Amino acid sequence: MGKRLIPALAERGHRIKALVRSGSEAKLPAGATGCIGDALKMDSYTGDVEGSDTFVHLIGVPHPSPAKAKQFHEVDLVSIQVAIKAAHDAGVKHFVYLSVAQPAPVMKAFLEVRGKGEDMIRASGIPATFLRPWYVLGPGHWWPYAILPVYRVLELLPATKEPAQRLGLISIRQMIDALVWAIENPPDQTRILDVPKILRLL
Repeated sequence: MGKRLIPALAERGHRIKALVRSGSEAKLPAGATGCIGDALKMDSYTGDVEGSDTFVHLIGVPHPSPAKAKQFHEVDLVSIQVAIKAAHDAGVKHFVYLSVAQPAPVMKAFLEVRGKGEDMIRASGIPATFLRPWYVLGPGHWWPYAILPVYRVLELLPATKEPAQRLGLISIRQMIDALVWAIENPPDQTRILDVPKILRLL
């Protein structure tokens, strides 16, 4: 997602710093300055964050599944702890966090870790935007299009309308547009952009 967000922000004139591992600088899209650091090591990149007004956190275990509960705690949770401290120490004024739709009937470990991430950001006192998608359609993630008719039916039934909308499917383009909007419209306090709100933005 970061590879798509960077060009979108660069086209709009934003100055971007992006965290990269040592040796991976060449993989960074044009339009961003690479900051070498370790997303799981405290104080690894705080100095590079200084002078920034917004911190966008997109780090997480790829292709989440119930079998990856241990990785969620080792990567997702640790990386947000490191990021919050870096943003707080650098005086960042807006923290954008890619969370997940809540509540949901599956992926309990993933929801738990992302919920803890939200709680820690709130506790930091940094004004924040939590984006809560459920499933993002894009390259390698097209199969849910087959169940869109089922969503349409569920959205028509009073008993299932709200969860069907909250756990709705959105495209990678819609997610990028929502991230750009959030970055360009910082809040005074914490706000949540769930799927219905993301779709209303566009």
